[in-house]
Amino acid sequence: MSGIKGLFSSFATMQGMVALAIAVVLCVIIFIFGKKFGKPMNTKTVVAIGIGAALYAALSFIEIPVGPNTGFRLAIAVISIFGAFFGPTAGFLVGFLGHALHDAFFYGSVWWSWVFMSAMLGFFAGFVQLDKKFDPLSGSCSKLNMLSMYIWSAVGMVVGSILAYFGDVYLYGEPAQKLFIQITLANICNLVVIFVIGIPAVALIAKSKSKSKGLVKEEE
Repeated sequence: MSGIKGLFSSFATMQGMVALAIAVVLCVIIFIFGKKFGKPMNTKTVVAIGIGAALYAALSFIEIPVGPNTGFRLAIAVISIFGAFFGPTAGFLVGFLGHALHDAFFYGSVWWSWVFMSAMLGFFAGFVQLDKKFDPLSGSCSKLNMLSMYIWSAVGMVVGSILAYFGDVYLYGEPAQKLFIQITLANICNLVVIFVIGIPAVALIAKSKSKSKGLVKEEE
């Protein structure tokens, strides 16, 4: 109950209200252009967002620290995977909701500027679906798709880093030098986790789906 209370009380702060306003605007934009940049919102996607956000929140408790409030987190791979499977909208919401839930339950309040770092990573990871041939859940995933997913994830981290930096400096009054170190370490860790876990997981799932499809054809 304290986690839920922390989540709602965080929304009541100035930072929370600004974050919510930005999130609503972004979600509207993403929803409007969702059909162009990824899979449209449907029941399956909504369920996936709920599962992804819960997984991200839970797995965020597993971390190998490397610096102040930064470290290697398995949960980062979840954002990139769900973004790749279900598109930018799902990736954004999994990162946003999952990070907010983790902060609320672990710290008792939400650090909104860094929530957007996770949200933008998931959003841009979903841009791999600009390639209409990319469909890992049906067994279609090329090496070029994996490279594209990594590049888009990196772009998402750059955008998320800018939002986190300005949010921390102007909303939370954090020192700029400390933020530079934190953001640099966080991005290095995130890129490693996506490269070592996120992309191989997508490739393995696509490969297993491709084999399953082949077995079905043989049986027919």
